[in-house]
Amino acid sequence: MNHYERFEHVVAFILSVIIALVIALALLQLVTRVVPLLVTGSIDPLDHEVFQGLFGMIMTLLIALEFKHSIIRVAMRRESIVQVKTVVLIALLALSRKFIVLDSKVTEAQTIAALALATLVLGIVYWMLRERDDRLSMERRTSTGAEAGGE
Repeated sequence: MNHYERFEHVVAFILSVIIALVIALALLQLVTRVVPLLVTGSIDPLDHEVFQGLFGMIMTLLIALEFKHSIIRVAMRRESIVQVKTVVLIALLALSRKFIVLDSKVTEAQTIAALALATLVLGIVYWMLRERDDRLSMERRTSTGAEAGGE
């Protein structure tokens, strides 16, 4: 590895550790706040607003885990840089979380439409990236198979 690749590796590792700490603290807070309320019956998970809040917190942790996973791939040198497809996927997860915690009674229709359009566009971009990756993978397999068969 050259100097910059080592630097990139160190930065990815440090970011991974920081995100892991944030995830651990967020999980600890979620458990210490929610479990006692559930055990004592003070909170009704079937209440729509409570469910939105709980699920929003859980989705936030899942988004952070996916983000950490993408950084770990860089740190482990499986990929040289964070992949655009992963960033788009994380953005889709964040928008999904936003829709879950969105209060449709106070949110304007324009905001909902803008979020829906952003989700649609990101979905199309993700689909296009996946199609490109699938096509490249198929071409690699075909060229590898042709080379192996020709020997």
